[in-house]
Amino acid sequence: MKLTREPVRPAPGSRRFVSKADAVLLMIVSAAAAVATTAMTIAGMFAVFTGPVTLALPVGRSPQSLTGLDLGASAHYTQIQATIPSVPVNEAALLAWSGVLNQTSFLAVAGLLFLLALRLRGDNLFTAGSGWIVGTCGVVLAAAGSAAQILDSAARTRLAELIGANLRVPDETVIFIANFNIAPSLAGLVLVLVGGVFQFGRRLQKDTEGLI
Repeated sequence: MKLTREPVRPAPGSRRFVSKADAVLLMIVSAAAAVATTAMTIAGMFAVFTGPVTLALPVGRSPQSLTGLDLGASAHYTQIQATIPSVPVNEAALLAWSGVLNQTSFLAVAGLLFLLALRLRGDNLFTAGSGWIVGTCGVVLAAAGSAAQILDSAARTRLAELIGANLRVPDETVIFIANFNIAPSLAGLVLVLVGGVFQFGRRLQKDTEGLI
């Protein structure tokens, strides 16, 4: 007896978690978001090189205190909003590359959403390459998101020095100040694990198709 293999389809009358209309809407939204954010990133890059630009800059290793507050209140700040008429070329390049890497991580997520919506629309989620694509998007998200934060922090720290916002003793330089966000790395790791789940789901689907 010859085994036949046919794609597994939802049973007639069963309710889909994501309808075909929802999938199409998700595809449109993810594509539109990718285009809009790319345009915003390009505009931001031009603004950094042409100036003036307003940036949040770190002000030192330790929080700076505010005095003279009423009601016995105390406060401190760790950054300032500074408007710079013309950003030096090296720092502008770091900020621009940071924007490119941030956009790359966003495009990885948007592209993944588009792919999953396309697969759901065709009732064929667990394809041969889906797991690899999900895992690759996770690696890109983790690497690009982390690198973007490093470049951005390096540029802002240097700019804070150049405008004299960092308080330091003579012959001392503040090399790097950053609040590192581990969310991109964690999200990328989750996507890599999800890619492994897709590979496992693909094997289960093939086994199920072989029994039909």
